[in-house]
Amino acid sequence: MADIDFLIRNARIAGHEEPVDIAFAGSRIATVAGGIACDAPSFDAGGKLAMPGLTETHIHLDKAGIIGRCALCEGTLAEAVRETAKAKAAFTEEDVYARAAKVVEQAIAHGTTVMRTFVEIDPRAGFRSFEAIKAIRRDYADAIEIIICAFAQEGLTNDPGTEEMLAEALANGADQVGGCPYTDADPAAHVTKIFDLAEPFGVNVDFHVDFDLKPEGSILGAIIAETRRRGYQGRVSVGHVTKLSALAPEACAAAFAELAENGIALTVLPATDLYLNGREFTHLVPRGVTPGHRLIAAGGIATLSTNNVLNPFTPFGDASLMRIANLYANIAQLGTADELQTVYDMMSGQAERLLGREPSEIAAGSPATIVLFDAETPAEAVATIAPALCGW
Repeated sequence: MADIDFLIRNARIAGHEEPVDIAFAGSRIATVAGGIACDAPSFDAGGKLAMPGLTETHIHLDKAGIIGRCALCEGTLAEAVRETAKAKAAFTEEDVYARAAKVVEQAIAHGTTVMRTFVEIDPRAGFRSFEAIKAIRRDYADAIEIIICAFAQEGLTNDPGTEEMLAEALANGADQVGGCPYTDADPAAHVTKIFDLAEPFGVNVDFHVDFDLKPEGSILGAIIAETRRRGYQGRVSVGHVTKLSALAPEACAAAFAELAENGIALTVLPATDLYLNGREFTHLVPRGVTPGHRLIAAGGIATLSTNNVLNPFTPFGDASLMRIANLYANIAQLGTADELQTVYDMMSGQAERLLGREPSEIAAGSPATIVLFDAETPAEAVATIAPALCGW
């Protein structure tokens, strides 16, 4: 086969019981089969698991690695927002770039090939973080695709100037727009304004919402109503939504059914949600992590993601999605092969669906993007926090 440029031999992939060879021609997979005969350079995968790479749907590169600049006394969401707001006023482009680059390199080393990052744009941050992350997107494009979501962390109606700055960012390279209704004096108006920003630019929206363990006071109804009114089904995602973990099973199932019906995807952030929630309890502390796998069972889309690395929201982390998946499996008490496969899907095919894409596969004609993990199946990879061995 003279048109083959490179060959990975003896790799395990989904849909094949035995190891196969993966042949590449240019930037595409030419064929997948057993015992391909050719003289092209090759790599022996040794029966390890080959995947198209992992997809991070919710991370904050701009405020990663600032834990040493912040005071942690309460360990609460309010403190995290407050301390980060103080710190980001002093961010420079060079500072943000250096911290973000470290996390991006960790993510690549852990097998992530697509990443959606939120970037705070407001009168305190200015456009410094935005410019830094645009440079990161450009400089690491050969190894990872970075999607930028311009984000209003500290509100809109209560933060004059932010709305206009978000619009400017959307006109100058931001791919999506995101809001945070729980920090706004008028959460419903915040939701409307984010949609008002998204529609003229034709971009998707995300909301960080319902980030507590009180069943009442959800903003999901307003988001669902706006999604329907504007025909934005399939273009909206919500993160955290830990209120759902505090609902009785019937109420939670009804909420999941409504999210699925309206094409609103959910991202669960296990590390942050565990760290910040439930501090008001003295014993039998709730996990405070929404069971996203149940949304998948209801026909919806749910993903797992990192959220923050080494800052007041999450004072630990290494940008390993496999570690996050293993943590979620423990919290949600998922241990069968089928359940662990679903957890794997939450950082691969489900994550791609959240971004409006079809799940990637290793097949003829697909992009030549491959990551090799030290496992034989996706379920084993999640169970063992399998490291990424190499990638192409």
